[in-house]
Amino acid sequence: MGAESSKPVVNHSETNECLDEKLSHQFVNLNIEDIKSASSDLSVENITKFSKNFHQDSKNLLAMNAMAGNDPTGVFLNPKSALNNDQHIFNVKLDLEGSATNQKSSGRCWLFAGTNIMRLAVISKYKLSDDFELSQSYLFFYDKLEKANWFLENMIDLAHKDIDDRVVQYLLTDPVGDGGQFDMLINLVEKYGVVPKSVFPETYSSSNSRRLNWLVTVKLREFAAVIRKSIEQGSSIQSVRVIKQKMMEDIYRIISIHLGEPPSQFDWETQDKNGKYIGIHDLTPKRFFKEIVNFPISTMVSLINDPRNPINALYTVDRLGNIVGGRPIRYINTTSDNQKQLAINVLKSGRPVWFGCDVGQFSNNRIGAMDTKIYDYELAFNVKFNLTKEERLLYKESLMTHAMVFTGVHLDKDGKPLRWRVENSWGVDTTGDKGFWVMTDEWFSSFVYQIVLEKNDIPRKLVSLLDNQPTVLPAYDPMGALACPY
Repeated sequence: MGAESSKPVVNHSETNECLDEKLSHQFVNLNIEDIKSASSDLSVENITKFSKNFHQDSKNLLAMNAMAGNDPTGVFLNPKSALNNDQHIFNVKLDLEGSATNQKSSGRCWLFAGTNIMRLAVISKYKLSDDFELSQSYLFFYDKLEKANWFLENMIDLAHKDIDDRVVQYLLTDPVGDGGQFDMLINLVEKYGVVPKSVFPETYSSSNSRRLNWLVTVKLREFAAVIRKSIEQGSSIQSVRVIKQKMMEDIYRIISIHLGEPPSQFDWETQDKNGKYIGIHDLTPKRFFKEIVNFPISTMVSLINDPRNPINALYTVDRLGNIVGGRPIRYINTTSDNQKQLAINVLKSGRPVWFGCDVGQFSNNRIGAMDTKIYDYELAFNVKFNLTKEERLLYKESLMTHAMVFTGVHLDKDGKPLRWRVENSWGVDTTGDKGFWVMTDEWFSSFVYQIVLEKNDIPRKLVSLLDNQPTVLPAYDPMGALACPY
């Protein structure tokens, strides 16, 4: 036998008392006697005590009455919020922004943000009106089609897994959702090019995508069942892929009827802001992108801030993508402060910055603001929110839900950011400064997860990480969340 352990003897009763003491300090009204008498059930006596304490503070009754017939975001709006003073004044701002766009009732924010940064060179080159847009519907069409194929290939690959497998169930949840990541945009543009919005305009279903998504999803789940049964019965992968081609033809038909068929060749005819005619003929979408848009999309790199994982490391997300054989999703993890400084550098150079965030947190649509102090929840409910950014990710309180574009920043005398100017894609009539929002720097730290920059704008030591094998996060990881609020 080995030597007797020399570890000190731990008095567990003393340890528990210390932990109880620590816990009691986290809650003002909690004492040791409460802890000793606590039970697992919610008793009537507990509820009676809650009600008695509630009525002892008349502020609670005022808040309850105010809430009865009013929108809480109006009742609890904080008049002392940092954004209520000169909120749309910025000492670093793009000379050319373009008009704000409108994704309407769809989750195409990542496509709108992407086309919004790509269109600026076209507006400048041809002296177009600020409302010129590239067709989001064109990219949307091919994204839907490619995602359907991506999903079916995943179903083939995972056919040996139990149907209740967590990854299988996750992929079945939303196989052709509207959202996406920037690397997925790169895949689409490199394979299919882009076209002006005038060449492939909106349809009802591009602006209101829920019914289209439902129909395609129903068919894809049906096809997944066929694929799994065929493989279980001994069919080869190649024979299943023959069946898949017929499935994809059905999907193509459904999407085309909803969105129209994209052009393979077109003439671009428009006029500049002075009414001068512009006509370029016999274009293809890939030629239009290469010769007219000429945006360095293949050099773009995603920098994330994920405090759960080590920084200065490369990550990807299992089974996240849209085009089979396309560019994989890759993220370089860095600090929020580094994201900010690099974004400031790009804005100072006169270029916009695509970013992903959790837009629903502490934001107000009417004034177009994102501010951690925008609502006075402590005054209203006597509660504070204490989760860290890391804890919000771990406990499913936050994830990327929306993509937008930085077009400006306001710096203090030391060059530190105070607030950011944000081009949203929720229209120009009712939100912010003609569709442009403002974000406090504290909100950036808390809820911005991703920015996308050209390689030349990123330190070489970070870019070199792209040569490494990425750490693979699970398919259901919050960094795999697709930015797609309706």
